[in-house]
Amino acid sequence: MSRIGKKPVELPKGVSASISGQTIEVKGPKGTRSFTAGDDVTLTVEGTTVKVTPRGLSKRARQQWGMTRSMVANLVVGVTEGFKKDLEIQGVGYRAAMAGNVLKLSLGYSHEVNFEVPKGVTVTSPKQTEIVVEGIDQQLVGQVAANIREWKRPEPYKGKGIRYKDEYIFRKEGKKK
Repeated sequence: MSRIGKKPVELPKGVSASISGQTIEVKGPKGTRSFTAGDDVTLTVEGTTVKVTPRGLSKRARQQWGMTRSMVANLVVGVTEGFKKDLEIQGVGYRAAMAGNVLKLSLGYSHEVNFEVPKGVTVTSPKQTEIVVEGIDQQLVGQVAANIREWKRPEPYKGKGIRYKDEYIFRKEGKKK
């Protein structure tokens, strides 16, 4: 039995869920999100909770049970609180600035990197060395943050580059003379 799948997903005040077939649509103060579950699980809305139950005891049904419940819980969190990733830039002369819908990054290259921000995500730069990625879709927020980080990953000798706020970079010792 799935410990995660057994728990019902609570719908906070101001959030509504509707099911049509295998698709659940969750509406909240920050927007609307939907998810289509597989055929191995059944979704039901009972009052202020959403329950996920498997349609059998096959291995695939049990796998989909917990995953579907987690996806529905992420929809609820997304439309109420939203998701956020904090990035920080370390390195002399490395900086970030927003210009309209484009994030301009100076990362030690011979040119400035222009990162086009996709729809559904808001990117802000409160300081020159900080980048905040926010949105209601957890996957999209994480992917945009990873794409920004990919322009200059932190290197292990001096730690220069773009890193997540809580990320630990394993540091290496340099050459011995």
